[in-house]
Amino acid sequence: MGLLSLGTPLSWEQAAQLAPHVRKHGIEQLLSVWREQGGRSDDPMLWGDEIEYVIVVFDEATKTARLSLRQEKILSVLETCCAQESVDPTERVTFHPEYGRFMIESTPGAPFDSTIAGLLDVERNMQLRRVLIRKNVEETELPMTITSFPRLGVTDAPFTEPAYEANGTASHSLFLPDEVINTHVRFPTLTANIRTRRGSKVAINVPIYKDEKTPSPFIDPTIPWDRDIFPEDPDAKNGAALEDHIYLDAMGFGMGCCCLQVTLQAASIRDACHIYDQLIPITPLLMAVSAASPAYRGYLADVDCRWNIISGAVDDRTAAERGVAPMGQEQLHNSPLTPARRLRKSRYAAVDSYLSSTETAVRNSDQPLEKDEEIEAYLQASGLEPALAAHFAHLFIRDPLVIFSERIEQEDSSSMDHFENIQSTNWQTMRFKPPPHGGHIGWRVEFRPMEVQLTDFENAAFSVFLMLLTRAIKALGTDLYMPITQVDENMARAQKRDAVHSQKFFFRRSWVPSDVQETKEYSVSELFLGTDEFPGFVPLVRRYLDSLDVTAGDRARLDEYIDLIAARASGTLQTAATYIRDYVRAHPAYRKDSVISEEINYDLLRHLDDVERGRVTAPNFLPESYAGHIAT
Repeated sequence: MGLLSLGTPLSWEQAAQLAPHVRKHGIEQLLSVWREQGGRSDDPMLWGDEIEYVIVVFDEATKTARLSLRQEKILSVLETCCAQESVDPTERVTFHPEYGRFMIESTPGAPFDSTIAGLLDVERNMQLRRVLIRKNVEETELPMTITSFPRLGVTDAPFTEPAYEANGTASHSLFLPDEVINTHVRFPTLTANIRTRRGSKVAINVPIYKDEKTPSPFIDPTIPWDRDIFPEDPDAKNGAALEDHIYLDAMGFGMGCCCLQVTLQAASIRDACHIYDQLIPITPLLMAVSAASPAYRGYLADVDCRWNIISGAVDDRTAAERGVAPMGQEQLHNSPLTPARRLRKSRYAAVDSYLSSTETAVRNSDQPLEKDEEIEAYLQASGLEPALAAHFAHLFIRDPLVIFSERIEQEDSSSMDHFENIQSTNWQTMRFKPPPHGGHIGWRVEFRPMEVQLTDFENAAFSVFLMLLTRAIKALGTDLYMPITQVDENMARAQKRDAVHSQKFFFRRSWVPSDVQETKEYSVSELFLGTDEFPGFVPLVRRYLDSLDVTAGDRARLDEYIDLIAARASGTLQTAATYIRDYVRAHPAYRKDSVISEEINYDLLRHLDDVERGRVTAPNFLPESYAGHIAT
């Protein structure tokens, strides 16, 4: 969700002048926390998840399913409801706004612990959140954990309730009205400032799924080519919209996607760096197994994951920074005191370096790292280890995107707003999170690439599996360092259609700490289930559980989660992306042309809701045991 402050946001022209001020004080705020809490140790491994929902309005009479824009009212009711709920920590939940007014984020009200009992509390807590939302929305509304709404931004019919025209001043989109954006001033300001800094609208082109009757080349007939409201609109004609692609032109297409994120507290800053590093090679693999988003703007896509869509949706780099114009040509758009440089990635991307300063970590951080050398030198001189100093110097090459006039001057010894201004708008596969002031929370690591799943059982399974894998890596001394460049290649492969079956991924052959770190390409099934020479993530987790004193009943419940991950990785059970694509292609109204009509969309979402509630079975998608996990 990012930092939500109250106040008066500055225009980009005003904010750009203050970028050096925010960077300087953001670094001082980081150092203040580091001096205060850098030496803390032995914090328990507490953790929590974040799940994002879309609220869908179903109209039985017209057979339509559209997005509800009642976020504010729903959250207001939920806030009152949660204040009256049980004080039992395992039954506390919280709800938060998200970028889209059709979205709601939920978290546990208190962190889970990493005991077996804590792991087994997760699904019940997730179920409670869903039940509370269902009880507090209108009769025609439903919360759904789908990664992408298939018809967001269509032009042939309304896709929101109420409906609006796409003519907003924040995004300048051909497809999305500004009314889909959260009304908190941070969000439209963020949208407008990304566009202004970039010097043009964002341009996202998603490969279309070529079915039997999909035109070739595919040139999207739904783009309103003749619209002439904003100066950027002709860009679509002049190359922004590519042949054989679905064209998306606004931040909302990315930030309107939902995900599942897990944050865990480490014992110390060094332990947090180690966990961060060891999970980096896992990021593309769990994204591939959790793939759940095969449809955008009314079309089937030839990708299964949201990652690159969001990356493009918040890409504020100028043409010069992207390398498509001479350097220095567009410097009026970014801060006049921001050094001109090529930037290889959007600010939403895979991480570029490991955080530990060991020889192994440094050697495998083989991606050129753009960074502010002055910040790096200052952080090192202040006592931060070199790799950690380089990490923050890399994040702080970005300009702050939203500055509130009331928050310009801050007390660096007690505030973290300037630091979070830049930290929270670097959306990477992993996020290293310093403690806030006060000492009640430790050093944390956030795992960010997973797609949200349709059911609470699946979301619990992915969350619990990640926690067990993290504990196994720590307990068994596993070493997963591999070149960052190969992790980047794996990220690209993980998003491809049916990557579980169609792709192979680089990974270390030996997981024992060693100077020899040879990598090899493996299938997803091999990576998760193992081979004669390769241990596999699932056997590693089971081996770890074998070392614990776990009751037969608790082990059976945990094995259900592990079995689901194993089945998705092996292809025994389909990913949500494959299941959704197959449902659309088998629908009687589908014309084999890649188009998802209102009728198909309605039936698809009704079907997915029935699957989640257990009204219909999906034996190629969920195990038979799912019937025992349905919330009453």
